[in-house]
Order: sequence, then C-alpha cells, then structure tokens
Amino acid sequence: MKRLLTLLSAMAAVAAATTLAGTATADDTIRTPGAHLKYALEGEVHGLWGWTDYGYADGGGLGIGGRISVPIVDNGFVPSINNSVAISAGLDWLSYGGPGCYHFNGTCYGAGSADYIFIPVVMQWNFYVAKRWSVFGEPGVAIYHLFYSNPCDGIAGCNYPGPTVTSLTPVFYAGARYQITDHLAVVMRVGYPTISVGVSFM
Repeated sequence: MKRLLTLLSAMAAVAAATTLAGTATADDTIRTPGAHLKYALEGEVHGLWGWTDYGYADGGGLGIGGRISVPIVDNGFVPSINNSVAISAGLDWLSYGGPGCYHFNGTCYGAGSADYIFIPVVMQWNFYVAKRWSVFGEPGVAIYHLFYSNPCDGIAGCNYPGPTVTSLTPVFYAGARYQITDHLAVVMRVGYPTISVGVSFM
C-alpha cells in the first residue's frame, strides 16, 4: 500500500505540473492536428527509481537507462487533435541494496545487492498540449533479468551464488516532455515498475 501511495502521489505531482505549465502557455496546439515537431528518431537517457522489487530485494532501487522511440503514426489515433504514436524500446539497469534474507547454516543473512536489467517495449501515445509541452501514455511489456552481486559478502564459508530470474512483466507509464529546443527535451515518466527523469535528443 505504501508503494502504491508513493506512485499515485508522484503521478499526481507530474499531472499537476503539466497542467500548470499547459495553462501558463495556453495556445491552440492541441486543437491543431499535425502542429508538432517532426522527427525520425528520439533518443533518451535517464535516471531511474524502481519502487517495486518483485519480492527479490528490499526497498527501492536506483539506476540508469535509455530509450529509442520511432514515430509510426504522425497524426495519431484521433485525427481531430494534435497527437502522434511511436514505438519505444529501452534498456534499464537498477540496483537494489540489501537483497533480503539468505538462509545459510540455519541463519538468515542479508548481503550484497540485487540487480535488474529491464528491456521495455511500449506504444507511446503523445498528446501535444502546448507549444513546448506534450504528455504521453505508454502501455507495453518488459523482459527483466535478476541477478545478485556478492550474496555471500562477509559470510564465512558461504558460497551461495544467489538465484537468477528471467521473466516478462506488463509495464505502464505516464509522462510529460518539455521541449527546450527542436532537438533537446526534458522527459519525466512515472509508472510501473519505475519512475524516471532524463533528457531526449531528436
């Protein structure tokens, strides 16, 4: 419940900031189909906070990652407003300290760290709400791989390598993009399983 409240609070904060920014720069952008920057490729780098641990680690994780997005529909699914659709794929790395309990010789130990590699693939639906602001939703899936680093660190006689897990998980993000120039933007994203802030290049 605590993690859910944290996520909802973060989403509300981003939504509020986006709404205020859109109001401050109100124009007819959203009502003008096609009136947005045309680009062939968007590359993004970002910092990450993972708020869910899938039961293999403790608390939240920090990491870095990147995205590549390719527009596939310039006028989006709703022809009467300014929207577009892209396919976005990424590579994210997250590290969680204190992976929890290792049972060795009948004793519970916590050591090392749990690390995740995520490969998300999403549909990115963009809505251009003002001249420099756009918001988007991203439903999709991600492959993740879990591995442990030094699970026996400091435990004499322990040679347990820790489990590795590879699985598939649904993902969903909501975000906002502020266009600093035609080729540089700040991107904020909240959702499941991560929250990110970064910059994108077009």
